[in-house]
Amino acid sequence: MADKIKENLETVQRAELHRKIWAIADDVRGAVDGWDFKQYILGILFYRFISENITEFFNEAEREAGDLEFDYAEISDEEAEQDFRPNTVEDKGFFILPSQLFKNVVKTAKNNENLNTDLANIFKDIEGSAVGFQSEDDIKGLFEDVDTRSNKLGGTVAEKNKRLCDILTGIDKINFGDFKDNDIDAFGDAYEYLISNYASNAGKSGGEFFTPQTVSKLLARLVMEGKTKINKVYDPTCGFRVIIMTQANSQVNTRVLELLPKFKIKKMNCWCAV
Repeated sequence: MADKIKENLETVQRAELHRKIWAIADDVRGAVDGWDFKQYILGILFYRFISENITEFFNEAEREAGDLEFDYAEISDEEAEQDFRPNTVEDKGFFILPSQLFKNVVKTAKNNENLNTDLANIFKDIEGSAVGFQSEDDIKGLFEDVDTRSNKLGGTVAEKNKRLCDILTGIDKINFGDFKDNDIDAFGDAYEYLISNYASNAGKSGGEFFTPQTVSKLLARLVMEGKTKINKVYDPTCGFRVIIMTQANSQVNTRVLELLPKFKIKKMNCWCAV
């Protein structure tokens, strides 16, 4: 009975999430080709996710130390540089200053005449924070397909900023809740949903088809039978490895952040997802 209730709750949550995400894509896409525009939706979804993840990481640590009112998003960049950057990249794989957090960028997005360049610099800084650390290869190029200066967003800076602002505010309105307590892996499911829809519309002309989630779940269960951990997954037709990643998450009971940085929001040309 409990399993059935949980399954129904997951179905409701997933349907609502899909509806909201598709509405954002439909509202702000405009003349931009959907296959290209998905990069912005997916990239900014991931930007929100890692912003909230690192904020919670610091907030939990400070609250455990006794500061129950602490909020990393509210402190100055100077304090963050001095007290929080050291050793963070070793633990998290990246670092984001408070002023660069998704939450704070959204607050001023509507009136920010430099929004497109500010976002470009933020993405560059996030990738740069991992240089020289073990996570460098995972983070390098993470946002390379989210070109906030591209004419695909509009012919003028104002048009680019308007579209970016619409994406930011639309994604901000999605209620992901606390991702630790979600009945679905909301961020991973959002990635998979957008990829599946855009791939089904754009990939067929090239002979590419999206693997249904039910099939990928079955394959993941077969591969993981009798195992709790695997080192490599070989798939000669993997194309987008988001399916491998999201299914790996569900099978080994880890959170999506531990695997998605390797996804890098783009199609793979190689045959092996590690």
